[in-house]
Amino acid sequence: MTQPSIVEAARSFRINCIQPQAQEWEDTRTQPTQALREAAELGLLAFETPREFGGLGADFMTKQLICEELARGDMAFAFSLVNSQNIAAKLAAGPNAVRHQELITSLMRAELFGATALSEPGAGSDFSGISTLAEKNNAGWLLNGTKAWITNAAIADIFIVYTQTIPAGGWRGIASFLVDARKPGFRRGGIYRLLGGHAIGAGEFHLENFQAAEEDLLSPPGEAFKHAMSTVNGARVYVASMCCGMIADALERALDYGEERVAFGQPILDNQGLAWSLSDVATDLEALRALAEKAGRQIAAGEDAIFAAAVAKKYAGRITVPAITACIQAMGANGLRQESSLGRHLAGAKIAAFTDGSTEMMNERIGASIRRQRQ
Repeated sequence: MTQPSIVEAARSFRINCIQPQAQEWEDTRTQPTQALREAAELGLLAFETPREFGGLGADFMTKQLICEELARGDMAFAFSLVNSQNIAAKLAAGPNAVRHQELITSLMRAELFGATALSEPGAGSDFSGISTLAEKNNAGWLLNGTKAWITNAAIADIFIVYTQTIPAGGWRGIASFLVDARKPGFRRGGIYRLLGGHAIGAGEFHLENFQAAEEDLLSPPGEAFKHAMSTVNGARVYVASMCCGMIADALERALDYGEERVAFGQPILDNQGLAWSLSDVATDLEALRALAEKAGRQIAAGEDAIFAAAVAKKYAGRITVPAITACIQAMGANGLRQESSLGRHLAGAKIAAFTDGSTEMMNERIGASIRRQRQ
């Protein structure tokens, strides 16, 4: 499939599957595994996996376009999908890719679901402070600890789990492991009741003397932290693209409403105040797209994208909630109705503000970067 055809598949899936069902997923607080399987039939859980492993081999810029398109329908679903497909792509790029071919295939087909597990109850933005411990033994590694705020925790079978190998060892002791939730020692914990976005399946799990084989070590101590930091830059950028999708959908709905709703003998969009308010939304959307594209090009080129990714993510956190709120205001009380989708986007915007680093952490990254640039 070419880039346009993959993105068109995402657009068609958003229109025909996500938009008609997203509110029902939220109302029932369920994670839509059947919809994920339908997405897999279109290749949407295989788009980043290399062709030699059966994937579509799409580049990062295509990933951004797919994320924006899917998030126009529902950010939580888009984030769930991309997190599962990430695992197939990461395993295909890992040291034991051939050994993991069966898992990669099953993930791409949505026969299994995947997730990445970094955060813990006491360690989120402070990733180096994780306490889940991996101890070496004769059979490999014994893993113990609790992971929290994990996307797809409700349904995932295959996890890439980051652990500490040296108590209080900081970033140098962090390693990553393949964890199969179907094996002994894995216990699924609570699934979080959020203010919205239940299609994301966020929750926690516990590792209780989970035995990992030596070949399940994906990144050794020291390397894992650096690898995680490089991948989180990509996540920050595609989250910014998801915010573009939510804003674009909200703006389109507000403009449609403004053209159709007549008050005092004219469409309400003829009122300068409303037109200018939505012009501000359109301007912010264009600016965010430009920042996300710049960061995405750096990632695609293998360049240092810490600064660009943090700027795009911070700007997304700054403008997405106000932009969607402005679109709700433009529709009056009708903007509050469930069928408008804007309330669901508002919840998605708040979820996006925390995933892969809060706005405060983006300020830390930006501040450190601009100081380095002066040296």
